[in-house]
Amino acid sequence: MKREKAACLKARYVPISKVSVPVVRRMYEIYSGYYENISLELFCQDLGEKNGVFLVEDRSTKRVVGFSTMKTLHMKAGNRVVKGVFSGDTILEKEYWGNKALHVAFFFRMIREKLRHPFQPLFWLLISKGYKTYLLMANNFHNYYPSPERHCEKLEGLVDNYCERLFSDYYRAEKKILDFGDGYTHLKSDVAGITDDMRQRNVKINFFEQRNPTWERGTELPCIGEVSYSLILHYPFTLWKKLRRKTSETISAVPANN
Repeated sequence: MKREKAACLKARYVPISKVSVPVVRRMYEIYSGYYENISLELFCQDLGEKNGVFLVEDRSTKRVVGFSTMKTLHMKAGNRVVKGVFSGDTILEKEYWGNKALHVAFFFRMIREKLRHPFQPLFWLLISKGYKTYLLMANNFHNYYPSPERHCEKLEGLVDNYCERLFSDYYRAEKKILDFGDGYTHLKSDVAGITDDMRQRNVKINFFEQRNPTWERGTELPCIGEVSYSLILHYPFTLWKKLRRKTSETISAVPANN
């Protein structure tokens, strides 16, 4: 049943000016199910600062089951102006975790942004309350920061740039984290927890917690990934392999008829 539900999702980008009030209320309903210390007023205020939103919907009912907000901005990197696509609040109802509809929609949006200015460097910017958001970048990007595998001063500088621009009052540059205070929005205690087994088995999850040890109270780890042509060419193959592996695992889990 879970596989059937996952297969019937679609994701589409909607400019913020075209997001209806009922859809905003539905987005907030989803959001409030997974986060604490929130309010509709603050949610709408944050949404109004974005350029658009990816809506994840059930194909048959048109019901929104997830979303991700988006904002574009320009930054200086040395003598060059680079473009950043910032992902804000991102949430998908738990029964659909693992679905790739949002990933695919976001990927095609990145292609569009890259082709509009083919010679301008493009980067994905996001801040991670939990390890699942961090893994979206760490598992799909070749060149990203922070990474357990290597350090990149250029990307580190761009993180400082956008954090000081967007979150100057909350950025702790010495720790490379965003601290909005004890009353800030954070994941509910039963959502996306990290176990000892996960720390031992997954280097990237362990690294995320080392870099953001106070994530449970809402501190965020700012991240950045380079949207290069090699990534654009390689990602469809990577996605195909993941989907094929998941299908094989599903099939192998079904008992054979005797």
